[in-house]
Amino acid sequence: MSKTVTVRVDEEVYELFKKAADGQKRTISNFIEYATLNFIVSDSMVDDHEMNEILKSEKDLKKGLADIESGRYRIIG
Repeated sequence: MSKTVTVRVDEEVYELFKKAADGQKRTISNFIEYATLNFIVSDSMVDDHEMNEILKSEKDLKKGLADIESGRYRIIG
């Protein structure tokens, strides 16, 4: 069941939404829904390169924690 959401935006933002919606032959509400979903999906997904960086960082963090637990660290400062 669809829901209605009321959003207050400045005139400039409204005109930007309107131009973008017109450019895609969408209604403003459909464009806002589409753009929001597109942002959420693309923001929450990572590509292979990003995932490799995350996994590399995870390994480094685990090694660092293991070093701390075993006393292999020095406080500098």
